[in-house]
Amino acid sequence: MFGLWVADLAFSQGSLQIPVVERPPTLEDFSGMTPSEEIRGMMTRIDGFIQREPDDGEPSVQRTEAYVAYDQLNFYVVFLAFDDEPHNVRANLSPRESIWDDDKIGITIDTFNDQRTAYMFRANPLGVQQDARWREGGRMDTSYESVWYSEGRLTDQGFMVQFAIPFRSLRFSESDEQIWGIQVEREIVRLSENSFWPAYSRSVEGRLNQVATLVGIDDVSPGRNIQLVPFAFVRDFEVLDSKAKDGPGFTKDTEDNFGLDAKFVFGDSMVLDATINPDFSQVESDQPQVTVNERFEVRFPERRPFFLENSDYFSTERRLVFTRRIKDPQAGIRFTGKQGPWGFGAMLMDDEAPGQNRPLGDPLGGQSADVRIMRVYRDIGEQSSFGALLTGKKFGNASNTVVSLDGRFKLTPNWISQVQLINTDTRLQNGTELDGTMSSVRFDRSGRSFNVHAHRLDTSEDFKAELGYFSRDDSPDSQSTHTRLSYDFWPRASRLNKWGPTLFLNRIEDQSGTRLFSQVTPSFSWEWAADTEFEIEYDQTRERLRPQDFSGLTGSRDYAQDRWSLEFETEMLAKVSFSAEFESGTTINLKPISGTEPTLANTASTEIEVNWKPSTNFRIDTTYLLTELTDRNGAGDIFSNRIVRTRWNYQFTKEFSLRFIAQHEKTDPTALTSLKREENMNFDVLLRYVINPWSALYFGYNSNSSNFQLIDTENGKEVIRTTDLDRDGEQLFLKFSYLLQP
Repeated sequence: MFGLWVADLAFSQGSLQIPVVERPPTLEDFSGMTPSEEIRGMMTRIDGFIQREPDDGEPSVQRTEAYVAYDQLNFYVVFLAFDDEPHNVRANLSPRESIWDDDKIGITIDTFNDQRTAYMFRANPLGVQQDARWREGGRMDTSYESVWYSEGRLTDQGFMVQFAIPFRSLRFSESDEQIWGIQVEREIVRLSENSFWPAYSRSVEGRLNQVATLVGIDDVSPGRNIQLVPFAFVRDFEVLDSKAKDGPGFTKDTEDNFGLDAKFVFGDSMVLDATINPDFSQVESDQPQVTVNERFEVRFPERRPFFLENSDYFSTERRLVFTRRIKDPQAGIRFTGKQGPWGFGAMLMDDEAPGQNRPLGDPLGGQSADVRIMRVYRDIGEQSSFGALLTGKKFGNASNTVVSLDGRFKLTPNWISQVQLINTDTRLQNGTELDGTMSSVRFDRSGRSFNVHAHRLDTSEDFKAELGYFSRDDSPDSQSTHTRLSYDFWPRASRLNKWGPTLFLNRIEDQSGTRLFSQVTPSFSWEWAADTEFEIEYDQTRERLRPQDFSGLTGSRDYAQDRWSLEFETEMLAKVSFSAEFESGTTINLKPISGTEPTLANTASTEIEVNWKPSTNFRIDTTYLLTELTDRNGAGDIFSNRIVRTRWNYQFTKEFSLRFIAQHEKTDPTALTSLKREENMNFDVLLRYVINPWSALYFGYNSNSSNFQLIDTENGKEVIRTTDLDRDGEQLFLKFSYLLQP
């Protein structure tokens, strides 16, 4: 009964005493969803899970028990998730990370007990893994990957899952006695219920300030922690090169690529990552996004392994380090770690991309850009911090240096503030020098009902941060103030879980005070069980375009736009989830006939996503996107853009799967736009065997067709646009990587 006594005492004191086990626990020790007498005395039990949603503070509808212990190698957790309707438990065999619409259990571990960042480990009832890094402020980085072990099993009483998390996969302080923060959780999709131990209330801002204190882990270490990941990537390809020196034509070749990523851990918490010819071959394609008629850049997430661990060490409120800007590095080194209240990170990379595809005779052809990033921060008080960031990029005579000071301040249990001051020095290839500044000040209130986000940004005309990512709000020569206010009502004894209004206000001016953009967006939303949501929104926007924004303008012009949108999504059915969004109103036609000014146009857009699971092993995800612009004076259509993507995945085991993707995109213009007809059809087949994120074998084929024809002219070959599709590229590839831990 030792484990039961410890858990009860731990709950009353807000701490958890964890014992050492003589052998690893297994699911067989919990046969019948009951711990054996031996295990009952070896592990500490956690129960009494409390809802966060939908009924904050109420006991969980279903009973959950978690048993924790450790030995010198691993941290162990066994979950017993009881369910009165075991046949309704949602569990599918799927690729690692793809468990968003399944029931889940998980644990969050703040290994430095600093209430700033934490590791998150989750699994569905079949043991399919999902891991992430949590950064206080509500950011969950799912690009994080780790090596750990899980096993899950459905039972006639619910399900049970075992975790074994190696200490060598964690970073923690170098001390004999560890004091960590811990939180365990369970999600029941059909009830839209998230429950936690200890209670994680929506009435208080922050997550890691509401965890329990874990004590009792003594004399553990990542040990001799060296990780080597060699990889090989070989492909045979044929692709149309429309910009070849000898004229357009097909290039057919075989390419091989070999490299090594290495990781060295010092003092339990400091990590040195090094790479030679790093593995940046991407086997997962990005989700489709509409890019037609967009003024600002669309952001895609980072997927490349070298940049993933401890990426939050380089994060600031404004995204000054967006590693997809480093397009083609050949070698790099990175050092991250934490000692006491101090955290630090440094990265040195080269990038061959700027020197590629330059004109013959260009002295910068074949040259690389040097990239340098340094970050240091210090924790202050309970959840406040202060930090500095330095980034630099140099290519030929051009250079860009960014210096940033930032702070996060916990003002009250519900209010936080974040402040960032940035200075940039830029030298162009022609010797022109630019000095720029940006300031960012934001206040956020988080509560169960009333939430506030207020943000002020001020960016000078010559601001330039080449390694960052920026949007409309922080573009050069702008002053932006935006506010979001929301209030949620939580009905009791009702099928409706939550409803309430939201108001978003945004105003952007240039540095002289001239309005560039204003937006007023009220909305109402309703939420029911099974993650069923409905939202209605109205958007009223005024946008001013200047000659520097659009070359066809002779003077500034103002555009008043308004749009209505409806959005619905549900996971009410276990086998099918569905979401749809419809928008109608007016917008700017940013692709007018050449030589004419942008005009206001009618717009209508549709986005539909259907996820179907015919069986536990088989999943089909289909997305349909349609955007249409029509002339407001009755002249007809301007253009339409359609994207259809379907992704089929059959999971033979947790490790072995076959995936097929087909995507068709078509842009149909008329005489009212300068857009050209574009059509693409892509097929992608991938056979994969994934032991862990670093040990995997991929064998794939993809092909792409577009509306072109290669014709002979008196000046040689020429590419013309047609109405028929022809293949412009295909490849067959093999990728293998393996984790070595000497």
